[in-house]
Amino acid sequence: MSKFRILYVASEINPFLQTSEVADFVRKLPQAMQERGMEIRILVPRFGLINERKNRLHEVVRLSGINIAVGEEEKPLIIKVASVPSAKLQVYFIDNEDYFHRKSVFFDKENRFHADNDERAIFFCKGVIETVKKLGWSPDIVHCNDWMTSLIPMYLKTTYKNDPMFKDTKTVFTIYNSFFAHKFDSDLLSKVKMMDIEDTMLDKLKSADYEGFIKIGVEYADAVIKAEEDFSTSLNKLFEELDNHKKINFIEQNENFSESYYNLYNELFN
Repeated sequence: MSKFRILYVASEINPFLQTSEVADFVRKLPQAMQERGMEIRILVPRFGLINERKNRLHEVVRLSGINIAVGEEEKPLIIKVASVPSAKLQVYFIDNEDYFHRKSVFFDKENRFHADNDERAIFFCKGVIETVKKLGWSPDIVHCNDWMTSLIPMYLKTTYKNDPMFKDTKTVFTIYNSFFAHKFDSDLLSKVKMMDIEDTMLDKLKSADYEGFIKIGVEYADAVIKAEEDFSTSLNKLFEELDNHKKINFIEQNENFSESYYNLYNELFN
């Protein structure tokens, strides 16, 4: 049996926050893999809806203090940690006052999409990688969940490709039915860009919308999974186009789902 180091990255996890099916998935699968002997780390944003006192979050000072560049600005990265009460799972929270202290996730109380959700995603993806580096923990697999994590496979294949921490790391990208209609500003590409990323590498993100983020995640991930069989017409069309050069997997969320993911992880190294 392979003993992998698996990093799970997502926008939410039970019991700290649940707005979608992502939270349940990222709660169940890491524990199932841990029970198989895997070494697990989980990173999520510290959205303002998460009650720090109730959930016993505390800052990890040795991991905090990095500045993360988003476009022309640099924002301080704060790392907090808590444990899932019913499991031996530690969850690390990426925090920043400007991006994550509002009492909402992606939409405000009037159901308006936050215009800076692109910057929040960029900050989160870069923050995840830098946090793992500071932990000194080299993951075999980084399992990214949903659009907010979609830049991580690209960053690991470009900017961080020669970093000893990630030289053998494989990435998995799971896509959910989390479509949004918002189109980001034209400076998105310049904010996303990092060292060793050529303009042409960002072509799939030029639409500056949900599908752009999905396409960039699919482009660079080593394995891609649909969390559900049925998506919107436009996304199903997208999957058909992408399937020409990369197999899009569907794993049903039944009692055997952890076995399917375990087999998928092993296939990445065969």
